[in-house]
Amino acid sequence: MPLAIRRVITGHDDSGKAIVVEDATSPNMPGRRPGTEASVVWITEGFPVNNDGYSDDSQSQETTTHPNGSVFRIVSFGPGNAPRMHRTDSIDYAVIMSGEIDMELDDGQMTHLRAGDVVVQRGTNHNWLNRGTEPCVIAFVLIDAKPVEVGGQVLAAHG
Repeated sequence: MPLAIRRVITGHDDSGKAIVVEDATSPNMPGRRPGTEASVVWITEGFPVNNDGYSDDSQSQETTTHPNGSVFRIVSFGPGNAPRMHRTDSIDYAVIMSGEIDMELDDGQMTHLRAGDVVVQRGTNHNWLNRGTEPCVIAFVLIDAKPVEVGGQVLAAHG
């Protein structure tokens, strides 16, 4: 079943009154690996974020993270999805919306997660593996962060 995310975006009219600017299904794009589908709901640039006007750059997002900004992405991991061990220069907040998934870290440690669980991913090397029979849908908010440094060595983003 295709990922269908209703996206409601608010803003302001010319008098400053709060309004709904958009109420539609968020466009989908192929995931970064076989067996996944993703929807970039919104991206921001700069801190603090500018809430003036209306500029939707969400479909221009080609990388996992956004330098000096944030990305709100929903991903559906199908059963048997392809592995993708990766590290990002971001702090990621993940909410398991439905299904189950295993989070693998680079030391081989596996953590099983279910709907309602949350993960705070702090620049660690990781992979998401759906070993079940149903898709697992996860909402991610990725916020730009400094690269991790351990013992004077920078652990560069990859994957």
